Amino acid sequence: MVPAPFYSDMADGPVGGSAYWLDTDDGTRIRISVWPKGHRGTVLIFPGRTEYCEKYGRAAADFAKLGFACVAVDWRGQGIADRQLANRKIGHVEQFSDFQIDVAAVRKAISVFRLPTPVFLVAHSMGGCIGLRALYNGLDVKKAMFSAPMWGITFKPTFMKPVAWGLSTVMHPTPARHMLSPGTDAEAYLIEGTFADNTLTTDRAMYDYMASHLAQVPDLAVAGPSVQWLYSALREMRDLARKPSPPVECVTFLGTAEDIVSPQAIKDRMAKWSGGTLEVVENARHEIMMETPATRARFYAAADAFFT
Repeated sequence: MVPAPFYSDMADGPVGGSAYWLDTDDGTRIRISVWPKGHRGTVLIFPGRTEYCEKYGRAAADFAKLGFACVAVDWRGQGIADRQLANRKIGHVEQFSDFQIDVAAVRKAISVFRLPTPVFLVAHSMGGCIGLRALYNGLDVKKAMFSAPMWGITFKPTFMKPVAWGLSTVMHPTPARHMLSPGTDAEAYLIEGTFADNTLTTDRAMYDYMASHLAQVPDLAVAGPSVQWLYSALREMRDLARKPSPPVECVTFLGTAEDIVSPQAIKDRMAKWSGGTLEVVENARHEIMMETPATRARFYAAADAFFT
């Protein structure tokens, strides 16, 4: 595999981390990061929308303390993986099924590194949507943990949900599908926003950690999603909601202050997941792994026990 740029100082992860380019079966170039040291297994991290490998450096450090190696991925259209639109800031994918092509490339690649087994999935937000589909597709992991998985999206006001369905359905067969979704931001959230009004975390230090990445490497930034991303995401979440839960043990974390993904969709899914546990964290926002020290400690203690 060909080495890729890796901003190790910025990531603040375990010593020995590195990154590599992967060419998927449809010719898209994505990136993985590998923190290879561990004796208890490997954690496969599926990031959320707008995210990238380095954002999970500190998470990899926490998993390393528990004895786990880690692998993270830049999905197509994110991080420094290939982006498909001239306006690189628009978060775009033609079909959500394309992410499964990325999953296949990642799973094939990590076998080359001879990382410790078994492999466990940790999936956040959009990564939770991709991860759930991957489980249905036979992703070979022993257990799965989800952090605020995108099994539904919060629309405010609520009447915007049918509006989003209607507009994206009308626009997606046209060239307008590559436009920024109406009502979404043309600049990355962590660039134009402030800590005071953020919906990601209540922890100022972790907010600054995330924001500093985009200040140091602006090309990592992703703004609002395209119309096509929205249309494809809505269809994917609707299809997943109709399916029974896969036969994989899981733990899902959800904050009571969640305001990005749909808490009800998560509760509905976990209510019918045999072998699944829902952990509700008071006052936590969207980024469970970037929340307060107490919330992070609870998450990693749960991982330690669950993966044993």
